[in-house]
Amino acid sequence: MWVIWALLAAVCAGLTIVLTKAGLKNVDSNLAFAIQAVFIICITWGFVAFQNLFSEIKEIDNKAWMLLIGAGITTTLATMFSYKALSMGPASYVMTIERLALVFAIILSVIFLKEKLTWQLVVGASIMVAGAVLIAFSESKS
Repeated sequence: MWVIWALLAAVCAGLTIVLTKAGLKNVDSNLAFAIQAVFIICITWGFVAFQNLFSEIKEIDNKAWMLLIGAGITTTLATMFSYKALSMGPASYVMTIERLALVFAIILSVIFLKEKLTWQLVVGASIMVAGAVLIAFSESKS
């Protein structure tokens, strides 16, 4: 079941990139993200309300709070950096490099979460890096 959710996330992320790139034409990247962030907050808190999860907030321990705050900060910075890059370069090139986050996630998951490193992960990550390098050093059309 997680694969379906992951595919839906990928489709939505792809749509977000295209819509954002088109929307950045005459809008500062930070302002564009701030506008989108309002909808992110409204939609996510709407889901929390719909699922009646407000009472669970008090059950979150300090370590989880710190980790979630850290993730919130890095999510915000990653998105701001991504939008800035999108405002300057072609979406297909920018996002190819930005999606190297997958490779960093693999490395960090092995180091910090003690996830098992398999030959499939190594080969897959290597292909991702090779693809990003190939695209980054190809001739941009924009």
